[in-house]
Amino acid sequence: MKKAIYILAFIGSFYSCKTTQSFEKDQPIIASIDLVNVKEDKVPVIIDPNRFTTKTTIFHIPKTVPGTYSTDNYGQFIENFKALDYKGNELEFERINDNSWHISDAENLDKVSYRVNDTYDIKGEEGVFSPSGTNIEAGENFMLNLHGFVGYFENEKEEPYRLEIKRPQGLIPGTALSKTVAASENMEFKEDIYSLGRYFEVIDNPIMYAQPDTTSFMVEGMEVLINVYSPNEKYTSESIQPGIEKMISAQKRFLGAIDNTGKYAILLYLSDNEKQDARGFGALEHHTSTVVVLPESMQPEQLQKTMTDVVSHEFFHILTPLNVHSEEVHYFDYNDPKMSQHLWMYEGVTEYFANLFQIDQGLIEKQDFYDRISGKIKTSQQFDDTMPFTKMSKNILEEPYKDSYYNVYQKGALIGMALDIRLRELSDGKMGILDLMKALSKKYGMDKPFKDEELFEDIVQLTYPEIRIFLEKYVNGSTPIPYNEFFAKVGLEQTEKEVNTGYFIKGQTPYIDGDPATKDLFFRENIEFNSFLKNLGVQGGDIIKSVNGEQYNIQNVYNLVMKAESWKEGEEVTFVVLREDKELELTATTAQPTDTETTITEKDLPESSQEVKLRNAWLKG
Repeated sequence: MKKAIYILAFIGSFYSCKTTQSFEKDQPIIASIDLVNVKEDKVPVIIDPNRFTTKTTIFHIPKTVPGTYSTDNYGQFIENFKALDYKGNELEFERINDNSWHISDAENLDKVSYRVNDTYDIKGEEGVFSPSGTNIEAGENFMLNLHGFVGYFENEKEEPYRLEIKRPQGLIPGTALSKTVAASENMEFKEDIYSLGRYFEVIDNPIMYAQPDTTSFMVEGMEVLINVYSPNEKYTSESIQPGIEKMISAQKRFLGAIDNTGKYAILLYLSDNEKQDARGFGALEHHTSTVVVLPESMQPEQLQKTMTDVVSHEFFHILTPLNVHSEEVHYFDYNDPKMSQHLWMYEGVTEYFANLFQIDQGLIEKQDFYDRISGKIKTSQQFDDTMPFTKMSKNILEEPYKDSYYNVYQKGALIGMALDIRLRELSDGKMGILDLMKALSKKYGMDKPFKDEELFEDIVQLTYPEIRIFLEKYVNGSTPIPYNEFFAKVGLEQTEKEVNTGYFIKGQTPYIDGDPATKDLFFRENIEFNSFLKNLGVQGGDIIKSVNGEQYNIQNVYNLVMKAESWKEGEEVTFVVLREDKELELTATTAQPTDTETTITEKDLPESSQEVKLRNAWLKG
């Protein structure tokens, strides 16, 4: 969800394909990262692959990584690349593209070295979504999403790796990894060593180095670690723990025995608004950890709610794609990715569970859940509702499909909801989509991928013949989901009502958006504005230049949203907007913004009715 305000990104479970081995097996590939001798915000890295037996090889830095669904070209942040022989002499190489280096004399190759620049410093269109990016702040903070630091040699993704990370005294690692051994220590630095089975495990285990601020707790046999970097010390891991512990405890109860994760790490980087060091707020998921980037200026209640929504989504990825995924996912190609048809399941069903568990476990009221579903319906209808979801998913990295990616979290979740209701109906309330995912997990699991084109058949075999019609019509086909038909099965209906909104956001739907290339903030087109914005006289496409004399862009948009929340009723505010290359001054008096909303409500039916019984089974399992 790469928007200026609410941004989510997610990573799930991905493996690399075993291919022909091309070097001797006396040692693992050693990746050395030096966080002590940092110059100009660049970190030295050495990759030592042992002796090659082939004449040539290619060294790669990922072009894309699973879960981001974007092309980020992490090789663009690599500088001063060198290939060295066993005498320390430089070998010739050819840089094929941003992410690949061809080395012709591989038999004499001892190691490659290079320096890594961080992505947090990069602004504009070429920027990387922060939860999947890298931060280098010498002596203060290092965000090691390792796909930005460590590369792999051609055909060697399945070889074991040994990470050797030299770090300054005073900084500690936040990670789900367990150290192999502390190799050395002196007055200036320590060295952490981690042994990993293959390249996938390297990029699947982010590490955040910061001053000690770690809290851990146990939930039904699983250790949860919280590591927090708060530059102005506004938050601590202890202050965040109660909300996280309550949430994950509820998720564990919801999932039951399916969860096989022994340790889970939450790495929270709180961005300093003054430094403008983040491009996008949200999270990126890994098997046993998640990286979260949020504004440090958030109020405690907002931070807790956002952490619940964001981290709960990421945690549910232990269902899919960790335990249920296709061959495209299992054998992910970081530099020439082939995408799966089933984003509706990987991201959509995961997003659905992140909302369903909260009503199932009593964390939110039923109307809150209905309102979230209603909001997803309205947002999804801004996209092409006839686009087959399987086709969009398969081509998500290409035009025009990549512009529909955000709909994965909207209509994808609604597909999960409709499938859940249909399963409950066919089973007289006994089977839902969580039961289906458990059955798929038992059939496959993390080490056995399914064939992309066979998933629907598997689902039908595990459920009912009628489900084939659902999948072919609403997921693989171009027919919009008739939501009212599904709501009627559980005694619900859609009605219109007036609701309060924020000045710039309605629920989780912003009225404004941003252009990463120009940094401009603008009012969205094809969206109905709230009462305040209508009185102000804005139009879709208007670019915000200033509000009450203060200039704004995508880098300080959160300040604008927060200041608007403190406006007092009856206060006069002045906007300067750019419309068709002309600056206009717009003035309005503040009042509680309202908007008309189609909402979901319960019909007045007896508790003994089939619809109410089915609804109770749907919402409470």
